[in-house]
Amino acid sequence: MIQLNGFTKVVGILGWPVEHTLSPVMHGIAFSNLNLNWTYIPLPLPPERVKDAVRSLHTLNFVGANVTVPHKQAIMRYLDEIDPTAQNIGAVNTILLKGGKSYGYNTDGYGILRALLEVGFEPQGARCLMLGAGGASRAAVYSLAAAGASTIAVYNRTVERAAFLVDDLRLAFPHITFSFEALTPETLTAVNHHCDLVVNTTSLGMFPHEETTPWPEDVPLPENAVICDLVYNPLKTKFLQQAETAGLRGVDGVGMLIYQGAEAFRIWTGHEAPAALMRQAVLAELATRQKMMIMHEM
Repeated sequence: MIQLNGFTKVVGILGWPVEHTLSPVMHGIAFSNLNLNWTYIPLPLPPERVKDAVRSLHTLNFVGANVTVPHKQAIMRYLDEIDPTAQNIGAVNTILLKGGKSYGYNTDGYGILRALLEVGFEPQGARCLMLGAGGASRAAVYSLAAAGASTIAVYNRTVERAAFLVDDLRLAFPHITFSFEALTPETLTAVNHHCDLVVNTTSLGMFPHEETTPWPEDVPLPENAVICDLVYNPLKTKFLQQAETAGLRGVDGVGMLIYQGAEAFRIWTGHEAPAALMRQAVLAELATRQKMMIMHEM
């Protein structure tokens, strides 16, 4: 157990809301395992106060912070330097404060790619379909393009957002075939035989709306595709249940959460994170929260 004192280094997570974040749990176990006198705290930040956030972190002598929705893009204009990967993705999820300057990084794409590689999915030459066009989708598209995917399609309920995402990244990867469509039952039916990977980057299926899914139940999932859901609460979303019923391989959102966090940990501390222990801590916390929810409903 780390004892807080005048030498404790502090990091946290900026978001709105942040009540349900699992980041303090996984970083806390990592700091403890490596005997680092660090702590990690949630930092609820209303959207209208984003401008003040980086200055406040400097003032309070933070080492850095994670950034989650809805601030990943808005925070960029207030940072001194932005890593090229984060610049290309168009979003920052990790801040390092050093020598009086603020540096922005994006570890989400790294986390998504590591999670897919972990289950044996090889992006090289793959045909990929992204559901959603927010910050997580941008990170997924960028990482898969950088890893050599052959085609990437972005489907979103608001087709203009999908178009903007594709236009932003197309110039960086001229050798990859990009496309976009509105996310409808008709477009999903048409794509059935043309993708090897489907990634849900939307919040559909996330607690407390576990009954929702980005994929209509009367539309068959693509044959032989890997189905990845970036939602991790619940662990087995309705989308992953659909994949299981169809006999397809599913990838839950815990891997992405762990690996993006592990890379942020390395940026801050200079140490490799104990990813396996972080995963155990996250899974245990999810199980505890599930039990508490069931007891509350009884």
